[in-house]
Amino acid sequence: MSALFTTILPVFLVIGFGYLVSWRGLFSESAVDGLMRFAQNFAVPALLFASMARLDLGTEFRPALLIAFYTGAFCSYAAGWAGARFLFNRPAPDCVAIGFVCLFSNTLLLGIPITERAFGAQALDGNWAIIALHSPALYTFGITAMEFTRARGTGLSVGGVALRALSGVIRTPLVIGILCGLAMNLLMQAGLVMPEGFWAAVDMLARAALPAALFGLGGILYRYRPEGDMATIAMCCGCALLLHPLVTFGLGSVLGLDVAGMRSAVVTAAMPPGINAYLFANIYGSARRVAASTVLIGTAVSVISIWVWLAILP
Repeated sequence: MSALFTTILPVFLVIGFGYLVSWRGLFSESAVDGLMRFAQNFAVPALLFASMARLDLGTEFRPALLIAFYTGAFCSYAAGWAGARFLFNRPAPDCVAIGFVCLFSNTLLLGIPITERAFGAQALDGNWAIIALHSPALYTFGITAMEFTRARGTGLSVGGVALRALSGVIRTPLVIGILCGLAMNLLMQAGLVMPEGFWAAVDMLARAALPAALFGLGGILYRYRPEGDMATIAMCCGCALLLHPLVTFGLGSVLGLDVAGMRSAVVTAAMPPGINAYLFANIYGSARRVAASTVLIGTAVSVISIWVWLAILP
């Protein structure tokens, strides 16, 4: 029970405070948008840059860690896509968007603070290894799947669709932060030494990332309140909060993943869909109501599901 109050509740109280002030009209929609633009375009990329630059690339990109997490993620996508297609008879683009909701965990805004509060800052290396691949790999997959789905019968070439997907991914600020951080890591290994003032400025900006993003997330969740499609939403929550971490935990056990890696993989897999799942659906105008409502309801329900997974983990 103590983990619920000391580890999980503080994170969700910040989200809840953002939700409350938005609901009461004390923080306008334009202010929420401005805060999220600062967080997502500048502060969070700075956090990713600093983390990737300092990550031990030789030890943290462990196959067992990545296989366990990403197999769970793609199993969740497949279950969400199949459910949308065969249970709810949704159009093909909706199936991709719903699958993406099940695929894209909130690895950064929730996974990092909860893992850090539960196991300490030294336990985050596995999280950063997952996050380094998360947005580039899953956005590329999601955009490619959607573009191929929409391109059927239009005569677009495979190369054209793939190029469109890749160009869309590498322009996102989060991916730019990751790639620049990895480049800095390699340069530092080659002997480059950056002045302390540089890192002080980066760290100052990075420290603002999670509080600002969590507070802004509360305002975003207030904006996209649940409306209908509850059976589909329940399926998405089940895939994201149960199937993904369950597959990750099972595979991690089979592959002999160490305790630290298991904690990072399972806690990250247990996170609800992030707001990027809604943004993806909104870009393509597919299953927007399901995506927005799943983000909100999944975030609320995850208070309990995360608590359960923390109790199960060593």
